[in-house]
Amino acid sequence: MSTSTSVLFIHGLWLHATSWAPWIELFSDRGYDAAAPGWPGDPDTVQEARANPERLADHGIDDVVEHYAAIIRGLDTKPILVGHSFGGMIAQKLLGQDLAAAAVAIDAAQIKGVLPLPLSALRATLPVFKNPANRHRAISLTSEQFRYAFGNAVSEEESQQLYERWTVPAPGKPLFEAAAANFNPHSPAKVDTGNTSRGPLLLISGGQDHTVPEAVTRATLKQYRHSEAITEILRFPDRAHSLTIDSGWRDVADTVLAWLDKQSL
Repeated sequence: MSTSTSVLFIHGLWLHATSWAPWIELFSDRGYDAAAPGWPGDPDTVQEARANPERLADHGIDDVVEHYAAIIRGLDTKPILVGHSFGGMIAQKLLGQDLAAAAVAIDAAQIKGVLPLPLSALRATLPVFKNPANRHRAISLTSEQFRYAFGNAVSEEESQQLYERWTVPAPGKPLFEAAAANFNPHSPAKVDTGNTSRGPLLLISGGQDHTVPEAVTRATLKQYRHSEAITEILRFPDRAHSLTIDSGWRDVADTVLAWLDKQSL
């Protein structure tokens, strides 16, 4: 491709922005202007994030959306957004606000209106929800918790390597906001799913994902039923929540590139 369309990668909870490095290299090689800005408060490195969890604490969904909206307003054209987990929710919100040319939401956290709450998702997020005070803290996962929430479809050895390389403390506030979304008419987890003028959206689900099970992604797709804008879903049946960072990341990335090509983006 000859144009230099911007692509912004948006990480989710417990992963550092630098975990997108292989994606940035691949997309840059394909001619995109690719970058992965961190969330508000994110230090430049995994090590700094682990050493200063207070910098990550108490940032909610609205904070993160406005942070990326400000970045987008500094660009010449609307970017393509690729988000994972809570990054997928953020990407959908920005797309619904007409701030993106297109969005890819990979194993995206549930938006307002999505009702399924599988037991595996509750178990994966228990490290945060077990203490209400965690709403205002940044919480780390143990390697065992990471194995269940992210690395259950890869070997134990690979899960441990991913844990040691990429994990950082994550703010609890977005999880509490998402959990209360269907009881709050003004929830920050609300997405303008009825927008018919927005760019195309691709939802990707991992069939083995404990944190965002397939039922959540399918229910998310249904939320867009009143929009005539392009909304599609793809499934990786043997993949879990680590699908953007584990040894199979390239399959997911190539699928995203093929979809963008189909959209002439």
